[in-house]
Amino acid sequence: MKYLTGSPRGTYDVVVLGSGAGALTAAATAARAGKSVVVLEKASLLGGTSAISGGMLWIAANHHAREAGFEDSPATALDYVRAVSRGRGREELLAAAVTHGDTMLSFVERELGVRFLYLDNFPDYRQDLPGSVDGGRTLEPQLAYITDLLGDLAAHVRSDGRAPFTMQEYEDWGAFTRFPWDELDARAEAGLVAKGRALVSMLLAASIREGAHVAVKARGERLIYSGGRVTGVQLDSGEQIDANEAVVIATGGFEWNRALADSMLASRLYTMCSPPTNEGDGLRMAQRIGAQTRGTREAWWAPMSITGDTRDGKPIGTLLRFERQGPGSIMVNRHGKRFANESQNYNDLARCLQSWDSPNNTTLNTPAHVIVDQSYLERYGILAHRAGEPTPDYLIEGATLEELAAKIGVPAENLVATVERFNAYAVKGEDPDFHRGETAYDKYWGDGGNAWPNPSLGPLELGPFYALEVVNGAFGTNGGIATDGRAQVLDVDGVPIRGLFAVGNVTESAYAAGYPGAGATLGPLMTMGYLAGRTIAGEPAAHDAGAAAGPADGLADAVLEGATR
Repeated sequence: MKYLTGSPRGTYDVVVLGSGAGALTAAATAARAGKSVVVLEKASLLGGTSAISGGMLWIAANHHAREAGFEDSPATALDYVRAVSRGRGREELLAAAVTHGDTMLSFVERELGVRFLYLDNFPDYRQDLPGSVDGGRTLEPQLAYITDLLGDLAAHVRSDGRAPFTMQEYEDWGAFTRFPWDELDARAEAGLVAKGRALVSMLLAASIREGAHVAVKARGERLIYSGGRVTGVQLDSGEQIDANEAVVIATGGFEWNRALADSMLASRLYTMCSPPTNEGDGLRMAQRIGAQTRGTREAWWAPMSITGDTRDGKPIGTLLRFERQGPGSIMVNRHGKRFANESQNYNDLARCLQSWDSPNNTTLNTPAHVIVDQSYLERYGILAHRAGEPTPDYLIEGATLEELAAKIGVPAENLVATVERFNAYAVKGEDPDFHRGETAYDKYWGDGGNAWPNPSLGPLELGPFYALEVVNGAFGTNGGIATDGRAQVLDVDGVPIRGLFAVGNVTESAYAAGYPGAGATLGPLMTMGYLAGRTIAGEPAAHDAGAAAGPADGLADAVLEGATR
C-alpha cells in the first residue's frame, strides 16, 4: 500500500474501497461533515471505470433544466425509469436515484466545487416510453486543468488516452475526421482534461481538500465483522484498517472475473473496456458476511469491436457509436441480413447480439458486422482508420459486396439483397424494416449535413466495401450487492448490515435491466455515494446548498467551460 496523501493510520471513521466517482462522492461528502476518511484503491491509478467514461450524469428534474425553463418532474421521470427498467427495478432504488439526484448535484457543485455543462438537447435513450424527454436530463463535467487541481497527484489519475474533448463537442463534430485535432493537441499540452477524467479530478481534489487520505495498491480482501457490525477491512497484504463508523464498498463490477461473469451474466461477455482490476473483490467480501445479491444477470451492455487496444496490458473492446449510427452504414448478422435499428442506444442494440454459444441455433445474430462503403470511409473514417491508409487488420475489405460476403462468411445473395433494399429506402430517408432515423435520439447521432433527407440514413454504393466485426461487450457489470435507498448493504433477510455501505457497479443498479439515457451509470451511483456519506454523517439528504459555497470557490479557477485560458 502506498499513501499519496496523508500519513498511514490504523483507524479512520470511514474506509472507502475504490476511487471512482461514487467512491469519491461518498468520501468527500463524509469528510465534508467532519469525518476522517481514507480512500483505498486496488490499482496503481485512481479513478476506476469512472475516469475512462464519458463522465456524463443523467439527473432528472435537475436545477439547470429548471433555470433553462425546461419542464420536467420527478414523477414524470419515475414513470420513465419504471418503464425502462423492464419491471425489474426496485422502487426504493428508483425513487432514491430520481428524487435525490438533483440534491446530490447541487451538493457536489456548491460544496465540492464540481462544475458541469448542461446539455439541453441530449435525448433520453428510449423515446418510445412514457415519461421520456428529448433533452434536459444529461450533464457532463467541464474541461479542467488537472495539474492546477491536483498538482503532482495528477499523474496518478487514470486516463482513457483520448484527446480532451467534451461529449457535447463529440456530438457536434460527429465523425473523428471533423475534429479540430490541432486545437485538441494544444488543450492537452496545456493540461486540460475532459469527460470522466475531469469529473474524477474534481471529486478527488474536493476529497483531499476536505482532509481525506488516499492510498493506491491497497486491495481489500476481507471485511472485519465484530459486535454485530462491520468494523474495518483486511487488505491482501495482511494489514488491517479499522473503521469507527463505516466501510463503503465501491470496487467496481466483476466483468474481469471470467468465472463470475460466466456463472452469473445472462449472456456471454466477449469484451469490455473497464480497468482489469474490476474482478468482483467487493462482491465477494460482502457475500462472505451474508450480504444479499441482486441483478447479477445485468451489465452496461454495448456493441464493441476488438481492435487491438489494451488497458493495463490487457486487451479491451472499442465502443462503436458513429461507426454504426452514421448515414451509410448498416449492421448485418451471420445470415447477411439486418436485424435491428443500428442507431438505437448501445444498451438495447447489444441485447440483439446476446446469447450463449450455440452452434446449432441458426437464428443467432452473431457474428455480426458493421458494413460501410468507400464513400463512408472517405467522409467519416472508421475508428482511427482513414481513407488512403493501409487497411488495418480489424477491418475486412472486399472490392464488391460478393467478395466481402465471402470473407466474412455470410451468404452473398443475402448481403447484396439487404444492401439494395436498404439503399432504396435510405435515399428517401426511410427505414420501414427497423424504423431507423425516426426518433430524436437516432437523428441526434446522425449527420445533419449529409446529402440525404434523414441524418441517420444513407446508401452504400461505392466499392470497395468494408466490414467491422461486432461483439457483445460492456462498460462493466451493474449487479451485485443489494442496498437500501441510502446505500446501506442488506443481508439475505433484507436487514441493513450495520457499518457497511456500497455504491457503484459493485451494487444492484437502480435501473436494473434498463438504461434511461447518457449518464445513467454515473448519475445514480454518485447519488448513492452522496446518500451514503450523508447517512454515515448522521445528516439528512437535504442540505443548505449555499452554506459552503466559499470553500469550493478555489476549485473553480481550475475548471472552465471554454478550451483556452
